Amino acid sequence: MNFVNKQQQISTREWDEIEEDTFKSLTKEEMDALRKAKPRNFASINSWWIVLSQVVLTLAIAGACFVFSSQDDKSVYTYSALVGGLIGFLPSALFLMRIEAAKKSVKSSPGGFLAAVVSGEFIKILATIVLFIGFALKQPDLKWIPLLVTYLATLKCYLLGWFWK
Repeated sequence: MNFVNKQQQISTREWDEIEEDTFKSLTKEEMDALRKAKPRNFASINSWWIVLSQVVLTLAIAGACFVFSSQDDKSVYTYSALVGGLIGFLPSALFLMRIEAAKKSVKSSPGGFLAAVVSGEFIKILATIVLFIGFALKQPDLKWIPLLVTYLATLKCYLLGWFWK
């Protein structure tokens, strides 16, 4: 028992030494100088560009479905791709509107903003589920392959934010 406590004390001391060596607190002046020296590292991307890229990608995939599908299935494949894109970008737009409303709120606080993010994600998930179920029930002739391909492609647009930054 005593041996275990000594091992824990030794590992705790080693961990504390590693933490002290690894991290350095910066003053406000040092942080401002760092921001001036490397502004690109601190830049943020406008999230509406991601939603716009989702819309553009939806239209591109729907156009490809229109061009490459047979004459009989042209409209249903195109419509299915448009629905998949809509299911992808509409919840994202709703989430961003919730975040924008929280930013403009007079009572903005870190806790309030966190609540806005959580409620925005809840709205996004709920809207996605409702759209999938609604279109599946109201439009039984939808083609699921172009719908899901477009939906998944719009989800991958979030990765573009890393490349644009």
